[in-house]
Amino acid sequence: MFGGAFDPPHAAHVALAQAALAELQLDQLRVIPTGQAWHKTRPLSPALHRLAMARLAFADLPKVMIDARETERAGPSYTVDTLRELQREQPGAELFLLLGADQARALPSWHAWQEIVQTAIICVADRGDGADKQPRFSAPKLLESRFRQLPMPALPVSATEIRNQIATRQALGPLVLEPVARYIEHHHLYQTA
Repeated sequence: MFGGAFDPPHAAHVALAQAALAELQLDQLRVIPTGQAWHKTRPLSPALHRLAMARLAFADLPKVMIDARETERAGPSYTVDTLRELQREQPGAELFLLLGADQARALPSWHAWQEIVQTAIICVADRGDGADKQPRFSAPKLLESRFRQLPMPALPVSATEIRNQIATRQALGPLVLEPVARYIEHHHLYQTA
């Protein structure tokens, strides 16, 4: 499971998915855009746009499925609820949750985080670009067996930076894949009034 706002999905998201598919030998990777994000202070773009952009961003990756379940759920989106559903749908499957190091450090603030760690192996990808001023993520001692480091190429990309660049009419370059950039332009997303 690879959850997130995907507002917009960008090159680092795709690289993380590629790394997970290669490193973890996954049968399937579900990319799950969040519905109502309980931890975000800003409103997200409408789900239909985030889902469409995710489909475009991950279209060329085999074994990737865009899963809309959280955008269809009423109320706040909690990762633990999605993991419970996946566990019921695929009994006996080993579940993995992909996180960036920043989100892994925030995991103890998540709703029912201990159940998340017991339900899925937490796969942590460090950005490796030096932009993250925090020390490298290390799993809590008692839970080390439930965490894996996921090697990732250094990619200095963030969705916040992309939204700011669009709002100030700067070129996106390689930050997002071309189909996503075209979608953003066509739908006038992230532009200020």
